[in-house]
Amino acid sequence: MDRTVRERIVDVLAPENAECVVEIGPGRGAITDLLAVRARRLVAIELDRDLAALLRDRYSHQPSVSIVEGDVLETNLAALAGGPFVLVGNVPYYITTPILFHALKHPRPQRAVFLVQREVASRMVALPGSGDYGALSVNLQALASVRIVMKVPAGAFAPPPKVDSAVVLVEPRAVPLVEADEEERLRNLVLSVFALRRKQMRRVLRTVAGLDVEGAERVLELEGIPHEARPEELPPERFVRLMRALSQR
Repeated sequence: MDRTVRERIVDVLAPENAECVVEIGPGRGAITDLLAVRARRLVAIELDRDLAALLRDRYSHQPSVSIVEGDVLETNLAALAGGPFVLVGNVPYYITTPILFHALKHPRPQRAVFLVQREVASRMVALPGSGDYGALSVNLQALASVRIVMKVPAGAFAPPPKVDSAVVLVEPRAVPLVEADEEERLRNLVLSVFALRRKQMRRVLRTVAGLDVEGAERVLELEGIPHEARPEELPPERFVRLMRALSQR
C-alpha cells in the first residue's frame, strides 16, 4: 500500500532501459500501474483467474501491456519476453526460493527486483561466517550479485503480514562461477553439505561423497580447505571447486 516502496521498486528496475519487463504476481496491479506507464512492453503473469481478468480489463486500452494467466514456475520467462528482459515480482513468500532459481534459468534476465521476506533477503546476501549464510546464499551468489535495496515494514501492506520484508536487486554475473550444466550439481552438493552445517568438512565429505578419511582429507588438502572447517566458512568459489574435484573422482 506504500507508494514510496512501489516507486522505489520501479526506479531500481529502470523499466525504460529494457526492451521488455516481466512481472511475477501483479495481483491487483499496485506495481503494474507504475510499470505500465514506464515500460516499452510489459508482460504480467498472474495465477489467479479473477485477478487476471480484472487486469486484462484495466489495461485493455494499452497494447504494450499483456496479462498472462498461469503458474510462473511452469512458464518459460525468456520465451514469454521474446528477447532481453528485466524481471520484477512481489513473490509469494512460501515459494520464494523456487521462484528465484526458476527466474535465473538461461537465458537469464538482465536484472531482477524482488520483494521478499526480510529473513530470506538476509540469507540471499549473507557472507561466509555469518549466521544467515547457507545453501541459498551459495547457490544464488554463484550465479548473481545480490543487494538489499530497502527494508519494508509489515505496515506497508494491507493486511499487514506477520513478517517484515525487503526489496532485493539481483544482477546475474556476466561470467557465472558455474557452467550451465553444473548448476544443478552444485545446488545438490551445497544442499547436502549444509544439511551437516555443524560438522567439520572432513566428516561432511565422508558423508555426502562416501569417501573414507584418507580420501576426504586428500580432496580437502588439494582444494586448500582445512579439515576442521565448517560449511558456513566456505565462500561460493570454494564450493564450486569442491564440486569439480568430487566430479573428477
